[in-house]
Amino acid sequence: MKTQLSERFGIEYPIFGFTPSEDVAAAISRAGGLGVLGCVRFNEADELDAVLERMHELTEGRPFGVDVVMPAKIPTEGSKVDLDAMIPPEHRAFVERTLADLGVPPLPDGSRVNSGVLGWLHSVARSHVDIAMEHARKYGQIKLIANALGSPPDDVISQAHSNGVAVAALAGAVEHARNHVAAGVDIVIAQGYEGGGHTGEVTSMVLWPEIVDAMGDTAPVLAAGGVGSGRQIAAAIALGAQGVWMGTYWLTAAEYKLGATGDGPSTVQEALLKATSRDTVRRRIYSGKPARLLKTKWTDAWDAANAPEPLPMPLQNLLVADAHARISASDDPGVIAMPAGQIVGRMNAITPVADLIADLVGEYGEAVARMNATM
Repeated sequence: MKTQLSERFGIEYPIFGFTPSEDVAAAISRAGGLGVLGCVRFNEADELDAVLERMHELTEGRPFGVDVVMPAKIPTEGSKVDLDAMIPPEHRAFVERTLADLGVPPLPDGSRVNSGVLGWLHSVARSHVDIAMEHARKYGQIKLIANALGSPPDDVISQAHSNGVAVAALAGAVEHARNHVAAGVDIVIAQGYEGGGHTGEVTSMVLWPEIVDAMGDTAPVLAAGGVGSGRQIAAAIALGAQGVWMGTYWLTAAEYKLGATGDGPSTVQEALLKATSRDTVRRRIYSGKPARLLKTKWTDAWDAANAPEPLPMPLQNLLVADAHARISASDDPGVIAMPAGQIVGRMNAITPVADLIADLVGEYGEAVARMNATM
């Protein structure tokens, strides 16, 4: 499973794994892929700095990447207090009423949680870039920076390139991909409609070859959206991609401990394990931009006739952040708020990352052998 892109990054397999967990990201890199750490959950630069230090130890010298969230349009920049004032009272009332109806209690100590809130602000995302570039210069292991919301600003791209770091950006349409390359982005991640989190409206089977054809020799393409097996990796490469970008697939990895309170599966993982490929919805309720989420009582509440329209980014995330923390602490799999792609239907067990990648590689080989046998 070698491509020009895997050779460029010095990895064994062209499997790029996005995850908010440093343990999972490091395990992906150790197993021969490129682990990409999602940074949006870090409010403070010192917190990200400490996690990246740990990543250097966990990856045992292997390359890895980071993913930031930098909205192309910034509705307001300033303090969280300034942004809070922009949230309509009726939206706050709806959230509180919904939590009460769903039986979600306040946090045990009655506090509000800001974790993962400020990371959606443009200024904080820039601090993530600065910290990542410091580590790139110091250790040389960070080889990729990806932006989930379009092309990064010109100065961020230049900063990355000056530190020997490639830049990737997600695209849900051909015009997005062309704009990325024109801006100086090195790798286009073609994210189909099936994908978890922020995603466009075109299905992967249609989008991948469209973007591959549009890019030609100008930029390599990673296929994303609904990838959860070696057969799908073989299909992506057959359609012209040089690798795959996978996110949802790692949420039931044994190393994924975010939100867990004991040795067993977390509440989120319990919900994921029970879900089928039909149990997701694409809504703006998570961040203000269309994102695919696991379908739960929380998403159903926002679909009700009395629900307000979601706010633009980052106001929607500020509105629901405390609710998400309360939902997570409530230990109810039927209420969780979690981005997840349609591939969730294949995730039926808690499995170590090394085994997950071994399964991908083995099934890829079997798929290629079957194709060769028909020729």
